[in-house]
Amino acid sequence: MLPIESPDGEQLFTFEYAALVNDTSTTVLQIYAQLGVIQAIGNLLHSREIARIAQIKRLRQDLGLNLVGAAMVLDMATELAQLRTRLKVYQSQ
Repeated sequence: MLPIESPDGEQLFTFEYAALVNDTSTTVLQIYAQLGVIQAIGNLLHSREIARIAQIKRLRQDLGLNLVGAAMVLDMATELAQLRTRLKVYQSQ
């Protein structure tokens, strides 16, 4: 499946593609989107959301986290990375 290009030039993928590469169903992904665990643009997803689905799946299988717990871990990891970047900028000034 070829990606669709957004107006800003980013590649977007269908839920079907995301389900295929993550060995899950489109129904599961629709639920994730409805719950706000992943961010969809209509029926399309950025590649970062497809990677997030894989990370959620891994956290749930390997660590036994529930869906909300896995999403929280990923959100906190993203926030921590942003804070580290800000700290580096601050330290370099």
